[in-house]
Amino acid sequence: MKFMAMCSSGLGSSFMVEMNIQAALDKIGAKDVEVDHADLGSAGPTDADVFFVGKDLENSVSGFDDVVILDSIIDQDELDLKVKETCLRLGIPLSD
Repeated sequence: MKFMAMCSSGLGSSFMVEMNIQAALDKIGAKDVEVDHADLGSAGPTDADVFFVGKDLENSVSGFDDVVILDSIIDQDELDLKVKETCLRLGIPLSD
């Protein structure tokens, strides 16, 4: 399973969200999930199973099947909840 954080440039905010997704996965004990980041222009719908983007980019990801929209990319509590919900929805085992 692969999660990908995306932003418009693929450098700053998507990298931060990638690290925060990994922290959320570690917190809930989800295993076998690869996390990466990219910019919208270079990422394609087959590059990951789930894509995480900020609300400001919601209209730019219509071609992607499984997208998690973040109301705030700096809210770790929101990200923790949405990562956990995504793992449960996809049947990824959790240790907590």
